[in-house]
Amino acid sequence: MTIRRRRSALYMPASNARAIVKARTLDCDVVILDLEDAVAPDEKAAARDRVVKAVREGGFGERELVVRVNGLDTPWYADDITALRSIGVDAVLVPKVSSVADLIAVCASLGEDGPPIWAMIETCAAILAFPALSAAAAETRLTALVAGTNDLAKEMRCRLGADRMPLIPALTTTIMAARAAGIVALDGVCNALDDPARFTAECLQGAMLGFDGKTLIHPSQIDAANEGFGPSEDELAWARTIVAAFSAPENADKGAIRLGGQMVERLHLAEAEATLASFG
Repeated sequence: MTIRRRRSALYMPASNARAIVKARTLDCDVVILDLEDAVAPDEKAAARDRVVKAVREGGFGERELVVRVNGLDTPWYADDITALRSIGVDAVLVPKVSSVADLIAVCASLGEDGPPIWAMIETCAAILAFPALSAAAAETRLTALVAGTNDLAKEMRCRLGADRMPLIPALTTTIMAARAAGIVALDGVCNALDDPARFTAECLQGAMLGFDGKTLIHPSQIDAANEGFGPSEDELAWARTIVAAFSAPENADKGAIRLGGQMVERLHLAEAEATLASFG
């Protein structure tokens, strides 16, 4: 079993041809070509054409290729969706998904054979709609929830500090909703480009909360995200120890074993196997 890494998901402006070329060389796990916030209104059409050309040309290697479209209520949404239906993107990221009706509309517009959907969670309505959104994930091809922390903080009118304390309930609820649906959860961006210590702290916090990775706004953030959301060498070694212990004949039928002074259960074995499948 191979589990896709999503430690670092880098937004790249679709209006910048050089940025798209550079994205093919970076050590991020996911490239998100952005047609929304990073593109001025008068550049939307040209940026869309540039994305279609880049996707068809390929060259992104093992990086997951996602395109963020403009919102459902914008004049560019329909053309974005039409352009992306069948060109081979790994997923379409949709801003401000706030209800099951939004998901159903996106899924229908992409067609039966369209790509998976990633949903930006950046409204209070979305947080309150999580039970329904999780339940609808399979039928709507929803495969990831992406925290939109900037817009969510704006709508909440909260005052964010380095600890992101006002957003913690929303972030943990996002993770729980993703896990309930069996899908991916990505943390929001950090705007503090000149404060690498703060970014590193956010990565460690996001990983501690349970996110699979973090969305990024600059290539300089990739290494810290990969390190923060990837297992350490000690964690990999421990995972191998767990797998080896349960593989021993004397433990074949045991639900739990004593290992390294700890009680290790088969749920820990499943976690170890998943870690090694992705990083081992």
